Amino acid sequence: MRHLVFGSLALCLAALPAMADDAGQAAFGQYCATCHGADAKGAGPLGQLISIPIPDLTQLNARNDGVFPMLDVIHVIDGRTGVRAHEQPMPVYGAVFKSRLSEIGPYAAEIAVRGEVLSIAYYLESIQE
Repeated sequence: MRHLVFGSLALCLAALPAMADDAGQAAFGQYCATCHGADAKGAGPLGQLISIPIPDLTQLNARNDGVFPMLDVIHVIDGRTGVRAHEQPMPVYGAVFKSRLSEIGPYAAEIAVRGEVLSIAYYLESIQE
């Protein structure tokens, strides 16, 4: 019985990155694609209205010596830490995500926000060229 439990747990843990990529892709499509484009290359429909170039998010590894800057990406998406990689601030998605979850309480909402931000970051890591 113990082997069955540990085996099931191992399978669930192995599936987490793929599930995060799926959830991250959906969240990216809903929140980020309007500026960054569905392909994350910076050609979203609102890009014409923004005065600064929209970055190609498929080139983050290339711009960082082949290493995905996970913590920087998380900080930029979340936006609540004051870290900004844009000349003009992009929406503070950590606050946006948290405002949707106020009914579950502050601690649970914070955990859910971090999960959603991490899912988007994992998705971006998975599409690096």
